[in-house]
Amino acid sequence: MEKKKILYIVESFGSGVFTFLVDLINKLDNEYEIVIAYGERKETLKNFKDYFSNKVRFIKVENFVRSINVKKDFKALKEVKEIIKNEKPDIIHLHSSKAGVIGRLAINAKKVKMFYNPHGFSFLKLDDSKAKRTIYWLIEKIMTIINRKCIIIGCSQGEYEEARKLSKKSICINNGINIEKLDEETKELNERVIEYKKIKICTSGRIGNQKNPVMFNEIAKQFPNMEFTWIGDGEQRNKLTSPNINITGWKSRKEVLRILNDNDIFILTSLWEGLSISLLEAMYMRKVCIVSNVIGNRDVIQDGVNGYVADNIEDFFRIINDVITRRDVENIKENARLDVVNEFNAEVMIEEYEREYGIER
Repeated sequence: MEKKKILYIVESFGSGVFTFLVDLINKLDNEYEIVIAYGERKETLKNFKDYFSNKVRFIKVENFVRSINVKKDFKALKEVKEIIKNEKPDIIHLHSSKAGVIGRLAINAKKVKMFYNPHGFSFLKLDDSKAKRTIYWLIEKIMTIINRKCIIIGCSQGEYEEARKLSKKSICINNGINIEKLDEETKELNERVIEYKKIKICTSGRIGNQKNPVMFNEIAKQFPNMEFTWIGDGEQRNKLTSPNINITGWKSRKEVLRILNDNDIFILTSLWEGLSISLLEAMYMRKVCIVSNVIGNRDVIQDGVNGYVADNIEDFFRIINDVITRRDVENIKENARLDVVNEFNAEVMIEEYEREYGIER
C-alpha cells in the first residue's frame, strides 16, 4: 500500500523548532513519506540532514525570510505553490508565523488535511508597538477566514487559548522532548553539583528581541562575580556587554547539552514564547529554572514548585539571591524533571500528533 505524504513547511528551521521537528518526524517516517520545505537561517545547522532519517526529503524555499519583505514573500508564495503542485501531499503542516501565512495562502485545504503551529504568535511580541501587534493579529484572523479548515495547534495551554480567540478549529498539543534520546546524548556527562560560591547561569537561543538580551545583560551586571553564558548567537549579540557573559555561538547538539550541563541556573528573559524546548531540556537535566511571566513559560513553570516565575527584573535579582542564600532547590529540580517525564514527554506529544494525522497503531 502506498504511503501517504506529509509536507512540512517551515521558515524558522533552527533552534527549538528544529529540535521539535527532528523528534516528531523521526517517529513518523515508517508510516508516511516525509518532505520538508524549509527556509535557511543563520542558526540552521550546516549538517541538519544528519539529524533526520535518510528517508526524509528536503526542498529549500529560497525566498523564505524572517521579516516581512513583500517582494521575497511573493516569490516564496510562488515557490510554495509549485512545491505543493509537484508533491501532491495528503497532509500539510505549517510551522512559524511566516510559513503559516504563506502556506495558508498557497493551499486549498479542501483537498488536504492541514495544520499550523505558530510556535509563538507574532502578535504576542512585546517588543513591538500595540499598533503593530494589532496588525499581526488581524493577519492571523484573516488567514483563518481565507483558509477555514486549517487546524491551529497551540504548543502550550496559553498559546492554545490565544488560538481559540482566532479560530474554533484549534487544539492543544504540548511540546515535549525525546527523553530516551536526551539520556543517550548525556550519558557521558556527570550531573553538576551546585557550587554556591561559583554559581553558573545560562540561557539558550537566538540573541534577538524575543529572548530579551537587554534584560539578560542587566541581570549579569547585577551579579558580576558569577559566570553567565548565552548558548547561541544572533543579530543582537552587541547588547550583551557585561564582561562576565560568554557567548558560545551556534554549537552542535552535543556541545549545547554539555554546556547546559555545566551550569546551575537556566533563565529565560523572553518577551514571548510558544513553549521553549530549551526550557524543557533544562528542567529534565535538573537545572534551577527562572523564567519571565509570559505564555509558554508560565504554562510549564509553577512558581516555587518546579522553578520560579519572574514578573520583572527585580524578581530575577531576588530569586537568584534566594537560591544562593537558601540553597534549598533539590525538590524544585526533581519536580521539574518529573513534570517533563509525565507531561512534556515527546512520546505523549507524538501520540497526539499521530491521532490528528490519522495514524492507527
